[in-house]
Amino acid sequence: MSLTHSGAVLRSEWTKARTLRSTPWLLLATFVITVGANVAFAFAVGNTFDRMPIAEQRNFDPVYSGFIGLGFGQIVLLAYGVLLVTSEYASGTILPSLAAVPRRGAFYLAKWLSGTLAAFVVSVVTVCLSFFLAQSALGPHGTTITEPGVLRAVTGACLYLTLVCSLAMGVAAILRGSVPSLVVLIPLFFFVSPMLNNVSALQPVAQFLPDQAAMRMVEVVPDEESALGPGTGLLVMLAWNAVILLGGYLALRRRDA
Repeated sequence: MSLTHSGAVLRSEWTKARTLRSTPWLLLATFVITVGANVAFAFAVGNTFDRMPIAEQRNFDPVYSGFIGLGFGQIVLLAYGVLLVTSEYASGTILPSLAAVPRRGAFYLAKWLSGTLAAFVVSVVTVCLSFFLAQSALGPHGTTITEPGVLRAVTGACLYLTLVCSLAMGVAAILRGSVPSLVVLIPLFFFVSPMLNNVSALQPVAQFLPDQAAMRMVEVVPDEESALGPGTGLLVMLAWNAVILLGGYLALRRRDA
């Protein structure tokens, strides 16, 4: 496929993503919910800091504490990634789309790029504003972007949200329906993972789940109970994405629309 054709396919997928009714609302909701939750949690942590045990104060991570709300924003990006893929199956427009782009790999790649690039832009804006507002909310317990490890953690937060959206697109490509995709993703991120992480015997397994591994990417002070650090957390999240996206591609290639 020529570069000109590839560019046309990408523009077509971006046009479809941009004109999808849910796109602006979900991306706006991601911004509002994530920033609001991060600042609210930061205020709460800042107000209770002096009542924390001394050990917790010594190991306090202002960056991580300012990004606790990422977990709330990710649910909206999960929905965005799912709807971006499944809307064509629901409307039946997947058939003319595949007829126009017979090479399903090119079609899949263009759709994935259009979704993840939009998610990345929104993530950067959301994370940067969240960081500065949350650190201000933490008051004297906050930090600055120039401190060691902080810029890396902020970058990790941007990648966290982007990779969550990417993962959702892969799951949606496999299941081809918004309801089954969300039925898998929402319990995994918000019920299964927290429950497993709260069971001591299962924590060694739970830390390799997507959301648990991704949160290691936003830490400056390492979690002593986790075997993963920022770098290995990123690798685990990339591995999840690679497996799920490959599964989505194989499903698209082998099954009729």
